[in-house]
Amino acid sequence: MLKQIKNCICCAAVVIANTFFQHAGAQHTTNTADTKLSAEEATVKGNAELEKKAAEWVNDLHLNDGEKEKRISGAIATHLKTVRDWNNEHPFTTVPAGINPATGNKLSELDRQVIANSAMPASVHQNLMEALKKDLSPEQVEAILDKYTIGKVAFTLAGYKAIVPDLTAEEEAKIVENLKQAREQAIDYKNMRQVSAIFEIYKTKCEQYLNGNGRNWRQLYKAYTEKVKAQKAEQIKEKTN
Repeated sequence: MLKQIKNCICCAAVVIANTFFQHAGAQHTTNTADTKLSAEEATVKGNAELEKKAAEWVNDLHLNDGEKEKRISGAIATHLKTVRDWNNEHPFTTVPAGINPATGNKLSELDRQVIANSAMPASVHQNLMEALKKDLSPEQVEAILDKYTIGKVAFTLAGYKAIVPDLTAEEEAKIVENLKQAREQAIDYKNMRQVSAIFEIYKTKCEQYLNGNGRNWRQLYKAYTEKVKAQKAEQIKEKTN
């Protein structure tokens, strides 16, 4: 009798265990499906947001031409999605850790991500620029590029003018040329940290140009920061008096 009871208990345990693992397996399958569905929904949502952004940028041009607006917004949306996908599919870890051969400094995660993104096929950039130039004036193309980079050309130029008050027309033209090159290159990067990293490359070129043109950039920048600090101190003093 005792042996029969033990056998029954063992059978019951096996049945319960099988039921548990079957349920767990089914739950795991359901969770995996839910996760996959969520990822798909996230992509759909992300695409919709980029399409909306592209439409808003084009709408600000006031083209009053539905077909043209559709073509341009479509080209921009395609470009934005491609840049996003390339960035996400090529994380910084795809670039081996090492040093910047120009400085000897260790590559940061941002450096490595910029390198990874710079390997995106050139056709992605070319397709966008060809579509913009086909339907837009040069001024309108620049307006779209400014949307990508949140107006960093004008903002950065204003900074140079503040730091170098007697900037010549020739110097300004060279700085603008560098900043516009930065802007066009930067549109192929996903976020503003990456965009700013591209602009830093060309800002260094601007400062090297000024040094080569008889300026002392370090001294100019130091004088400017000291002036700003003095102005802030004066403002605080006036408020307390």
